[in-house]
Amino acid sequence: MSNKILIVDDEAHIRLLIEQTLEELEDQGVEIMTADNGADALEIIKREKPGLVFLDVMMPKMNGFDVCQKVKRELGMSDIYIVMLTAKGQEFDRQRGEQVGANVYMTKPFDPDELLAKATQVLGL
Repeated sequence: MSNKILIVDDEAHIRLLIEQTLEELEDQGVEIMTADNGADALEIIKREKPGLVFLDVMMPKMNGFDVCQKVKRELGMSDIYIVMLTAKGQEFDRQRGEQVGANVYMTKPFDPDELLAKATQVLGL
């Protein structure tokens, strides 16, 4: 599995928050990348094949559900672990996330410790 993490969110402060939460993993050889929209995220995923993606749902150009669906269902990249991030904890979103192949669903605001623990677990650090 790749030791790359991709953080995808259209809000700069959230990208930064997640990056800061995970930056200690860089000491263990983890590379952290970011994207601010779904279309760019998809290109990075195809090119870099990150082991873990933190993916916001509501974004311009392509939403998180569409990105996840393309990665998991169309490209068949089932080994990429996708954590969907959303401000809404609605059951509809959760079901949609499961349908498109998301591995885990986290609601904002998230607990940084939980985020770090998830990254450590997924990347086997």
